[in-house]
Amino acid sequence: MPSTMTDRSYWTLSAPAEGRPALQDDLTTDVVVIGGGIVGLCTAHELVLAGRTVVLLEADRIAQGVTGSTTGKLTALHGLTYARLRDTHGKDAAELYALSQQEALRQVADLCAELGIDGELERAPAFTYVTDARRAEEVRAEATAAREAGLEASYVTETDLPFPVAAAVRVEDQFLFHPRKFLLGIAEDILARGGAIHEHTRVTRVRELADCRLTTDTGATVHARDVVVATNYPVTLHASVMARLSVLRELVVAAPVDAAKAPSGMYLTPEDRTRSVRTAPYGEGRRLLIVTGEAFEPGAGHVEERYGRLVSWACEHLPGFADAETGYRWAAQDVRSGDHLPYVGHEHPDTQHVYVATGFGGWGMSNGVMAGRLLAAHIRGGPRPAWTDLFDPRRHLPLRDVPAVARAQATVARHYVAGRSHLRCTHMGCELGFNDAEQTWECPCHGSRFAADGSVLQGPATRPLETHDDEYQDGVPG
Repeated sequence: MPSTMTDRSYWTLSAPAEGRPALQDDLTTDVVVIGGGIVGLCTAHELVLAGRTVVLLEADRIAQGVTGSTTGKLTALHGLTYARLRDTHGKDAAELYALSQQEALRQVADLCAELGIDGELERAPAFTYVTDARRAEEVRAEATAAREAGLEASYVTETDLPFPVAAAVRVEDQFLFHPRKFLLGIAEDILARGGAIHEHTRVTRVRELADCRLTTDTGATVHARDVVVATNYPVTLHASVMARLSVLRELVVAAPVDAAKAPSGMYLTPEDRTRSVRTAPYGEGRRLLIVTGEAFEPGAGHVEERYGRLVSWACEHLPGFADAETGYRWAAQDVRSGDHLPYVGHEHPDTQHVYVATGFGGWGMSNGVMAGRLLAAHIRGGPRPAWTDLFDPRRHLPLRDVPAVARAQATVARHYVAGRSHLRCTHMGCELGFNDAEQTWECPCHGSRFAADGSVLQGPATRPLETHDDEYQDGVPG
């Protein structure tokens, strides 16, 4: 394995940026966007282009949270999605989903060209593969469904991976990119067009009355006609949507290898606790080999052990990874919906001016761009994309997905009464678990994360941990 590993995202380290000031004074604006990841920045950009006054508030640094921890694969091929969509929601739904993702890819390419953003955009094929021949027909069905939905998809049995596969779906002309460089370019254009961005400003409350009123941890109050909540797991969320969401955390390891040894394209397998592989530019003659996997519920523990399995897999299957002198490791977190489709739009039937975007299921790059366009269309009024109803948070859950949601909620309920520790999340009181690799407390119910000193690292929680039992030393299990 690499002799040294840096515990930070490569995207963040390779693209430093000047900070933006926290919000100190009360203000009134057309739209407030909460969250400075891909959804928030793309939504804000769409709205400033439409002439709206927009203020974006980020609790930490823009393009550094969930988006800054992604693998940066920009593709319309999302694992084994299309056969499931066709069978659950119908052929039209699969076609609309494919269209929404393909338009997102085109939008990123257009923005990079129009704004002169060096987002390290590279065209490459995307693959979903299996090595177990017993799953070949499952992959063949996905290739057929993806092709019927409108993707340039084919069923293949060979890839550029350095090991054999039994079957794979291949989709042409997808993108690899540097998500943080792309979004920092978008942020610069927002500012140039009169938008405002404030970092280190956590929204603690949203009230929708005659107008929307937001309070922040800096003491400033913001009034706006419309609010977009783009915080991965929304800081404000109706119970009807919350019950249909679950949170998973995944690990990422990366190391530079000889470019001649690096596979082209991007790859994903549902086997072996899921494995995702892509590369990125890394100096003359080298590529950064990025491997993702080991999905787990936040707070489940044994994270160092999970990192060990992921590194071992990379060293065994990918030439050059074990010989690298340096490497990186970080973790990504995402929210999944009960019916495997994102929630983008009005939070619940009774709201008119609060919008959410969540439930991307690990595919936040293309879906984040899609959500930005869709949310902006809601707020602007006028024609909306053809897939608007497909992603409406107020939609009914298909009957076949109800048992899975019920099981997920039963698991959440157990975390409220488990009694293994006395540390409870300040969001809704769920029992926290400790991440031994990142030295953080994590909520398995809704994904809030806290530093060892109790400060909030990631919402939906907005308040730090209030008490520490004597069995903990500085918040860390003794």
